[in-house]
Amino acid sequence: MNSLPRGVEYGATGEPGDRRQNARMQRPHICFVAPGMWPVFSGDRRIEAVGGAEVQQSFLVRELVRRRYPVSMICMDYGQSDPCIVDGVTVHRMHAPEAGLPVVRFLHPRLTSLWSAMRRADADIYYQRTSGALTGFVAAFSRLRHRLSVFAAASDADCDPAAPFIRFGRDRALYRWGLRHVSGIVVQSERQREALARHYGRGATVVPSCYGHTGKPSHPGRIILWAGMIKQIKRPDLFIDLARRCPHYRFRLVGGGARDESALFNRICREATALPNVEMTGFVPFADVEGHFDDGSLLVNTSPTEGFPNTFLQAWSRGMPTVSLFDPDARWQGHRVGEVVGSSDDMASCVRSLMNDEARWRRISALSRKYFEAHHSVDHAVDIYEAVFDRLRAAASARIGQARDSNSSRPCQAGRK
Repeated sequence: MNSLPRGVEYGATGEPGDRRQNARMQRPHICFVAPGMWPVFSGDRRIEAVGGAEVQQSFLVRELVRRRYPVSMICMDYGQSDPCIVDGVTVHRMHAPEAGLPVVRFLHPRLTSLWSAMRRADADIYYQRTSGALTGFVAAFSRLRHRLSVFAAASDADCDPAAPFIRFGRDRALYRWGLRHVSGIVVQSERQREALARHYGRGATVVPSCYGHTGKPSHPGRIILWAGMIKQIKRPDLFIDLARRCPHYRFRLVGGGARDESALFNRICREATALPNVEMTGFVPFADVEGHFDDGSLLVNTSPTEGFPNTFLQAWSRGMPTVSLFDPDARWQGHRVGEVVGSSDDMASCVRSLMNDEARWRRISALSRKYFEAHHSVDHAVDIYEAVFDRLRAAASARIGQARDSNSSRPCQAGRK
């Protein structure tokens, strides 16, 4: 028998009520399926892990709790109790990061512990961010349990049919299946929305990335900053090369190495140490990263492709200009936000210009801050998410209503042989 999705409420007429009244009287329970989120959300400085997707979800979770939504989370086992409550969020535990034997751990403990945690969470809507086999697992569970699921893209690569960030063909197949079967999809930009429609035939809602902290206003003539995990895909070597080309400026590289790329991290450390104008911090907990942005005048991003980096929001919230090799697709009153260059030579020229021309720096600084204030507040992002959740619930209710009408209109078959 079909039943009304939990969290969906009807008015006296039997139709969905006003979005901001009846539907909100019983807010849906949102569960964030975010395996690596515990270190960022809990603020545990002992665990060397910071991810952009996890930072975004932390802001969303706390704002949804502030708006009185029941919120839970599913994280890997970092030693926390199960379940535990952090800032009003019930955190359910799945497998430990390295648990299980190769090959079979794909099913156990990864799939089994995930679905066990999803059953314990017993949510109305399951939210999952970034591409991987996890997308397929979450979509399958939600369909089997008649719950809603939302996938959120965290990079342009998440909308690429080649799925370049997913290592195994099995995982790519699961991701593609999941992308076609989740209830709804959220992307960061129009570019991602168009790519998703072109390659997968799915519609999506654009929700700009958000940032909930505004640090000290940036000033010209200070440190040139690079921040992120030191991985080959992010090309930190280009930042070292930039420092060599610009010996009269101070550079700071903030970030630890990826577990599977220790050789790259060690090489970057050696090269940074050999340059008198470069400081390298190593891993910095997310809670402490803001202090490094307070010292900066310019943020450099050397990745050839990205989604929408949190570091850009950390910079623009302060009025700190950015220089990157990729276009973040940010525009304000017809002007591109952030300096975009095509090569290492162009990057060096752009950095020199910004550091030497204070008037230009101040113009770009003001533009960056205005754009951030207009587009990237947490309130603005969660307003859009609320509309997405309401729309998905209303569509599910309509489908159930149609099924009921269809069943009630069928002639009685009793007595037929």
